[in-house]
Amino acid sequence: MKLRPPARFAAGLIWILLAALSAGPVAAAPEAAFEAAFVSFSRASGGDSSAVDAAADAFEALRRAEPGNPVLLAYAGASLAMKAGTTMMPWKKMDYAEDGLAEIDKALALLTPAHDAAIQHFTPGTLEVKFVAANTFLAVPGFMNRGARGKKLLDEVLGSPLFEPSPLPFRGQVWMRAAALAAKEQRAADARRLLNEVVSRGAPQAEAAKAKLKELGA
Repeated sequence: MKLRPPARFAAGLIWILLAALSAGPVAAAPEAAFEAAFVSFSRASGGDSSAVDAAADAFEALRRAEPGNPVLLAYAGASLAMKAGTTMMPWKKMDYAEDGLAEIDKALALLTPAHDAAIQHFTPGTLEVKFVAANTFLAVPGFMNRGARGKKLLDEVLGSPLFEPSPLPFRGQVWMRAAALAAKEQRAADARRLLNEVVSRGAPQAEAAKAKLKELGA
């Protein structure tokens, strides 16, 4: 039976609590250090190439300090993959992209039920790792054959019972990425639905979603 939103929220919240109680704590990076790295990562993923090295260095340092944290490993891999766009040398581009994707694969392989609990910035680790992976897989060139897996992971995040009770800024990111994919695939109705979700929920990305809706003629 399909859960209505309030029931789905409750089910997801219960799942998060059970995961936290039934498994040992997952080591998290200090919140201030994580947020500083995340700011650089957000700038880099938004197109600011000057922030790529800072994001990669910061997340690599955090990953080394907490090697069992798959969230940090995923961000370190995504940051490393972004370095492919900062060099003109073809072999370096491939090295950065392949090494970054390999780190993301390791992060996905590390996921267990313990990671359904919040790890960094109050977000379920499982969802954050899958979203970072999906975002990266969908961004790399088609010849690297990651697009289909990226779409699957994005669908898994959206369909998870952990999604609804996760922080609104995170949900806004996911809706915006899914809307961009829908628009690229000429699924305008799906794109508008996802963008309207961002606006109606009052997510931090609401203004950007409104602009995208205008572009779609909504």
